[in-house]
Amino acid sequence: MEPRTPRRRVSRADRERQILDAAVAVFGERGYQAASMDMVAERVGVTKPVLYAHFGSKDGLLLACIARARAELLEVTTTAAASADGPEEMLRRGTLAFFAYLEQREPAWTFLYSESTVAGDALEGIRAQQTDFIAALLAAQAPDADPQRLTGWAQVIVGACERLALWRGSARTVTSEQATEYLMDLVWTGLAALGGAAAQSSR
Repeated sequence: MEPRTPRRRVSRADRERQILDAAVAVFGERGYQAASMDMVAERVGVTKPVLYAHFGSKDGLLLACIARARAELLEVTTTAAASADGPEEMLRRGTLAFFAYLEQREPAWTFLYSESTVAGDALEGIRAQQTDFIAALLAAQAPDADPQRLTGWAQVIVGACERLALWRGSARTVTSEQATEYLMDLVWTGLAALGGAAAQSSR
């Protein structure tokens, strides 16, 4: 009899990544309410107790999916903005990265919005994160502007991006590049003169 090849032990981090990947796929396909931990476990190839050992509950698994998406979204938008030369290009590249990320992770983004009862606070955390990120970009254009005004502008931009993302999901014909242009057409018209206007408003 040939000796059995020992199974490679999967690290905790790798196992959690596998579980989250499977959960996003199952939640996206079935919807959160219809999905079960059994389905996720089967997709990963582990037993259901393994899921509970890592995430505690189905709600805990959903929140972990959202936390990962939040970290990934900040990373891609920050990296994109960091490669730009000026404030306008920073906003453009950051916005394009936002839409491109949502397109790549469409099932995850869809179920986040469909399950707002469970994910409401976590989803609001993503909005707050992106608002802070955009407010920082705007501050680079108008360092003397009232911080509350910058936050207000950032709230408007985040809201517009969110609505564009939902519209893209239903339209299916709008690219990430087009959505970015639509946002910049409207937003940068007002922000182009932001430096002077902000300086006057702070006097």
